[in-house]
Amino acid sequence: MESDGGAMADAVELCCLLWAREGERAGLSEYEDRVLALVAEHHGEVVQRAIGGGAGDGPDEVQLYRFLDDAALRGYLADPRRTALAEERDRVIARTELFPVTIR
Repeated sequence: MESDGGAMADAVELCCLLWAREGERAGLSEYEDRVLALVAEHHGEVVQRAIGGGAGDGPDEVQLYRFLDDAALRGYLADPRRTALAEERDRVIARTELFPVTIR
């Protein structure tokens, strides 16, 4: 996903913070395992994935992604295998924050 001069000009880089519903930390992780396996098929990569320790009110999981461009991100978000899991997602994830970042 990198050109000779560094990151692709149209690349979309994002950070995602996830909080599990009460008692669903394992369920959140299992759900994310399933949907993140689809990222590469959409010209994306999971740059980093970190699991929180569960202390305080911090997120249970932090993810950094990079997609080739906005169309690749939209393709991932609309993937029918991902959208078919919406009910599972709603069951295990209480809160999500997704925002653009610059990954160095």
